[in-house]
Amino acid sequence: MNAFRFLGDMTHLFSVLVLLLKIYATKSCSGVSRKTQELYMLVFVARYLDLFTDYISLYNSVMKVVFITSSAAIVWCMRRHPQVRRTYDKEQDTFRHVVLVAAAFLFALIFNERFTFREICWAFSIYLEAVAILPQLVLLQRSRNVDNLTGQYVFFLGAYRAFYILNWIYRYFTEGHHSRWIPWLAGLVQTALYADFFYYYFLSWKNNVKLELPA
Repeated sequence: MNAFRFLGDMTHLFSVLVLLLKIYATKSCSGVSRKTQELYMLVFVARYLDLFTDYISLYNSVMKVVFITSSAAIVWCMRRHPQVRRTYDKEQDTFRHVVLVAAAFLFALIFNERFTFREICWAFSIYLEAVAILPQLVLLQRSRNVDNLTGQYVFFLGAYRAFYILNWIYRYFTEGHHSRWIPWLAGLVQTALYADFFYYYFLSWKNNVKLELPA
């Protein structure tokens, strides 16, 4: 554990809390991609299969449980909550996320550190997380006007990955050139996907105007 890893975890957790706040406080999921949320739930389930078999620390176990349960709660609300599900914009959220799942699974079968069930699931979760935000970014671009809480959710989600890249760089120089090429490459791809959003988020913050993405 180091400061960059901790900040990454906290910004990730904060992004989830912001999204839950939006949904529960407003009883609305307008502007939120259910497909992205389903992808993240799949990411966490696949990555944390070791939850009940390998104990690392209380902090580690609690964070795993929080991310799995919170993602499941968000998906449940968007699918089942009588008020929230009515606000879901199915017409705009049309990205074929099944393609992302299939591609991530194929990559995991071909590019993994060891050809075992657990390692393939771990690699699959890393590849899928790298592109899971795509349905959300496409939805925001289509709707253009982004409400404050949704914008903050995406911003902190991107910041989490940026902090993790700093964590990997720190570990490389302090832990005997420690590196794992799969999360490094996937993390760079994921961060690059946020670059355009970060640019417009910064402009809206600088000019104190509502965040609006170009069509």
